[in-house]
Amino acid sequence: MGIKKNNNTEDSLKEHIINSIVGEGSELKGEFKVNGVLRIDGTFSGEIKGDGKVIIGKTGHVKTDIRAGTIIIGGLVEGNVYATKQVTLLTTAKLLGDIITPSLNVEEGVVFEGNCIINKDKDKDFFTSIKSKMKKE
Repeated sequence: MGIKKNNNTEDSLKEHIINSIVGEGSELKGEFKVNGVLRIDGTFSGEIKGDGKVIIGKTGHVKTDIRAGTIIIGGLVEGNVYATKQVTLLTTAKLLGDIITPSLNVEEGVVFEGNCIINKDKDKDFFTSIKSKMKKE
């Protein structure tokens, strides 16, 4: 008799495995398409988009818009944040930009300068229309 694998457990483990890292002290410019987990502890400018999870560590500094499924911010982000699942701002986070997400968690001590729209419908067209409205204001 073989061992039966539990797909839910495997999927849960995949969510926590970081497959891309920009380390502390590193500086990177370019484009990331995120399907897994991306962690940034250094400096990044360019483009970040995908369905995966993006983690900005306490020493991370990002200068771009971020589009991902889940976004966790502990460092500095200069740009807008668009999440299809959830955004979490940790106590050390500083966000200079707007947020659009269906779920937002904010710890005490966060610095946030921007607008926030909670979109419970998870409608992708909603993100496009709101982005254009925010630019007009």
